[in-house]
Parts: sequence; C-alpha cells; structure tokens
Amino acid sequence: MKIAIGSDRRGFETKNKLIDYLQNKGIDIIDEGPFDDKFPVDYPIYGEKVGNAVVNKEANYGIVICATGIGIMIAANKVKGVRCGMAYTDDVARLMREHNDANVIAFGQSQMKYEDIERRLDIFLNTKFLEGYHITRVKQISDIENGIKIKQTPFMDKV
Repeated sequence: MKIAIGSDRRGFETKNKLIDYLQNKGIDIIDEGPFDDKFPVDYPIYGEKVGNAVVNKEANYGIVICATGIGIMIAANKVKGVRCGMAYTDDVARLMREHNDANVIAFGQSQMKYEDIERRLDIFLNTKFLEGYHITRVKQISDIENGIKIKQTPFMDKV
C-alpha cells in the first residue's frame, strides 16, 4: 500500500507523526509537503497534490491535514475523482469507506487528539467499500463531476 500525505503549517506536526507511524507499519509514503513549518503555506496546493497522487494511481489513498481539516478537504475534493471526508468520529472514518468509497481522509490538527487521528486512520485503511447500492451513489458523484445530470434512483422513490 502507498499513501500520499500533505498538510499546511498547522498540520505539519501531525503529518510527520503519521508518516513515522505508517512507515513503521511498512506502508510506503509519498510526502507531498510542506517540508518545514517555518512559514505559512497555502493548503490548497497540498490538497491538490495529494488528490492528484490518488487519482493518478501513484497512491492508493491520501491523507490531508490542516488546522481544522476543512479547507484542505475542500481543496482535495476539487480534484476530479477524489472523495475526501473528514474523520471526526470513528464511525465516520468507517462509513466514509463503506458507503462512499472515500479515497482521501482529512484531519484537523487543532481539533483532534493525535491518538484519535491515528485510530481513525487505521479504521479508514482497514475498511472495505460495501459496494451494493452504494455503487449507484458513488457513480452519481462521478456524474456530477462530469456534468451529467443525475436523478433519483427508482427504488428510492418508493421509500
């Protein structure tokens, strides 16, 4: 498995801890930067880099981190083919994989304890996409990206 990871200055400490953690588990890492935290950097640059690494199949998954996780998550989601979610609970870390086939996970360094981030990352990486009717929703997301009009699936009209 290979994981791309990027942050801004306010996610730098967590990024480096996660790199060490994952490498100790034998996981290959693509560090998309930044490489120091001396100066502010623009988080969209790193969200885009991680997203591109995932959609270009250089990495299986991506991790993005900023102070809240929100800005860098939004940036990553602008890359066509990225499905990035914010892992604000253990259940959400699991469900974003099971239901949404998320390929990038976001964390907020100032909003989460490091041990929670590590645990939620493990949940994310060890959870499989359930497929089934969830495939329809993931395809609808892709259709939105491609400018294709989506409509309600017939079986959901009856619920």
